[in-house]
Amino acid sequence: MAEKEELIKIVGSENVLDDPRVREEYSKDISFVHPVRPQFVVKPKNAEEVKVLVKWANETMTPLVPMSSGPPHFRGDTIPFLSGVIVELSRMNRIIRVDRRNRMAMVEPGVRFGELQLELEKGGLRLNMPLLPRSSKSVLASILEREPVIMPKYQWDIIDPLSCVEVVFGTGDLFRTGAAAGPGSLEDQWRTGQAQANPQGPGQADLSRIIQGSQGTMGIVTWATIRCELLPTLQRPFLVGSQRLEKLSEFIYRLLWLKLVDECLVLNNTDLAAILAKEWTEEYKRIRDALPPWVLFFCLAGYEYFPEERVEYQEKNMSDAAKQLGVEPVGGISGLSAHMLLKMLGKPSDEVYWKLGYKGACQDIFFLTTLDRVPKFVEVMYDIAGQHGYPSSDIGIYIQPMVQGTSCHCEFNLFYDPTDAKEIARVKGLFIQASEALMNTGAFFSRPYGAWANMAYGRDAETTIALRKVKGIFDPNNVMNPGKLCF
Repeated sequence: MAEKEELIKIVGSENVLDDPRVREEYSKDISFVHPVRPQFVVKPKNAEEVKVLVKWANETMTPLVPMSSGPPHFRGDTIPFLSGVIVELSRMNRIIRVDRRNRMAMVEPGVRFGELQLELEKGGLRLNMPLLPRSSKSVLASILEREPVIMPKYQWDIIDPLSCVEVVFGTGDLFRTGAAAGPGSLEDQWRTGQAQANPQGPGQADLSRIIQGSQGTMGIVTWATIRCELLPTLQRPFLVGSQRLEKLSEFIYRLLWLKLVDECLVLNNTDLAAILAKEWTEEYKRIRDALPPWVLFFCLAGYEYFPEERVEYQEKNMSDAAKQLGVEPVGGISGLSAHMLLKMLGKPSDEVYWKLGYKGACQDIFFLTTLDRVPKFVEVMYDIAGQHGYPSSDIGIYIQPMVQGTSCHCEFNLFYDPTDAKEIARVKGLFIQASEALMNTGAFFSRPYGAWANMAYGRDAETTIALRKVKGIFDPNNVMNPGKLCF
């Protein structure tokens, strides 16, 4: 086969896979996106091989689907739409540089959270983590997908913590964004103390925003620089339980407005039980039923200089706000220790990903809104779940303030048994109807995976036209993951 021989010349025979079982494995995920087998799975080792692959794709008009995280996958973004070639980037797994002074790390797409955390800790740094990412999750993929991070205090912009990237666009051109664009090579910049920290540029452009959230439809990122935070010297975590979400919202706004807390998030008792349980029958139900419906977790932190004094004044201000608003922060609730939860949140999920332990599969509905509007979306979700016979007690809910509290990520987790055809059909119908209803209520689906793409872009013709023009510039032959967004 001529195509296979050409790919072997680029990446080597051991890195071109076409076994039917391998192709079947890469044809599907846990989402409801229709399975499609790729022709090949190829594993490049560096940016030069990626560049040659993209040029070959343009010459042969072969679709390429970038993938950097290991299984399981959840959103359909790595399932081919028109067959083609999966570009599996796990071999590109170097931590290129950690810069303590500028709090930056430069990583390739194959680097996982656990690996990078260990390296950062040597320099007294840490990541602004998403919520318990699976152990196989690529750090770079998580950030390119704009997954929410649990420390909104350090998120100054929606693209944070992403900074600069090196990307091979769909044209086959290798490009560096922001400060990494030059002048000089990366080594020249490092010698003069630069850290590729500014994502804007070259000139007045901000191409990181085009690449981020594009699901690999503009190009393949071969490394990125990531903003990191200092490791705290002292941490003091708290929990606040509540029967009503509204009671927590004003307190969260106050905490973030005063910039008192690092980690800050809300989980309902269903999600907390899924995170905490080691056995998924009696223990899960016992934990869920013992917890209040809503639990706010937040953490005060002191750093290298005067950590005790810093935490002391933070705790005083926090306590004053809590008294004014009638909430009671505590160190533990119903057997759940705030320190234990803090320890869990600082690392990836256990070997069994927490969303899969309860029933074996999970379908997520997530969007952006503001914290004060979340109760209305919860009401809509519960109403539609009832119409489909899905118990509201089985719906996990994760609420993550973002960008210093100016917005929030709202996520509904629909757990189901992947071996039960009736339950699959129920959840699929609930997923579609609820997504449409939430969008009609004002939910902003900023990451339109799968069926959401048609829902989102079908409502905004002008944005669709503009995006297609951008696509024509960076990927004129539409070889990069076609069929995923509005092109």
